[in-house]
Amino acid sequence: MVKVIRNKGSLLQRGFTLVELFVALVIGLVLFAGVMSIFVGMRTTSAETSSYGELQENGRFAISLLTEDLLRQNFWGDFDGVFNTPAIALAPGLAAPGNECNGGGLNNGTFPTGVGPFRTLWGEVVADASPMGCFNDARIGSDVIQIKRVVSTPLAIAPAGNFHLVSNMSEGVLFTSGVVPAINNGRVWQYQHHVYYVRDEAQGASGNTVPVLMQGQLTNQMAFAPVVDGIEMIRFMYGVDTTTDPTLPGYGSIDAYISADNMTEALWNNAGGTRILAVKVYVLARNIMPDAKYTNTNTYQLGNLAVVVNDNYRRLLFSSTVTLFNAGVDAW
Repeated sequence: MVKVIRNKGSLLQRGFTLVELFVALVIGLVLFAGVMSIFVGMRTTSAETSSYGELQENGRFAISLLTEDLLRQNFWGDFDGVFNTPAIALAPGLAAPGNECNGGGLNNGTFPTGVGPFRTLWGEVVADASPMGCFNDARIGSDVIQIKRVVSTPLAIAPAGNFHLVSNMSEGVLFTSGVVPAINNGRVWQYQHHVYYVRDEAQGASGNTVPVLMQGQLTNQMAFAPVVDGIEMIRFMYGVDTTTDPTLPGYGSIDAYISADNMTEALWNNAGGTRILAVKVYVLARNIMPDAKYTNTNTYQLGNLAVVVNDNYRRLLFSSTVTLFNAGVDAW
């Protein structure tokens, strides 16, 4: 650019002075710095919003999945008795599925046996990576939970590849696909056994480890698959009614919430009139990748467990209380 100066009838041209150039540069740099500051701020805010959005989505999905399954725990179609032998029989030749999951207690496999009460709900705080014999990569310190029930919709036939229950109000038979055992007024339901736990998965060549919520599902065997990424820990507190006499005040209400590591054999077995009536579910969701600009030193309270962290991952804690309706009724 040039300046045009009129001097005694003639035009003289000369450039900007050095001072003028420096002033222009300074003004330009100030404007550029302001624009860059706004851009960086918007980018940081966008990254944080996306990060928390990811946490919200993963945590809510995990809570919803666990809640929906627990709501249907101990649902046996038309059968309204205690799900155990001899009321529930095994069809001739029915064998345990491959990769069977066995929880704690004498009668805690896939199908009921004649030894002890059959546990349709059971959990444990993981102290060993293989707490049930059907997987060996559980995250230490998190919980594992198993849920047994039938799928809520009755079937016209028993399709191949699954186990089924045919039942009426007083009896039932467990069988595989094919010919349905004869039971008066019986209907067919798909039998289901779910197991949930958390494991760590290596992500690519970066060496970053991602916690994942795993689900075990019964088909013709127990098969496991990841269902939600970024779930660092699950924790369950079991709401127990210890008032065994129906005529006494407090019967049918929860007396205490107890963690899996403090549950007794009698409580798991619902022995002596005690019943598990509800479950508090805690899910700690964590971002998949760390953020070097963020430091997390929070303490997260999962029931009676305090989780203290000191790293660069964002986290959100989710909780829900699930009433086990099938544990509190005599018939449905």
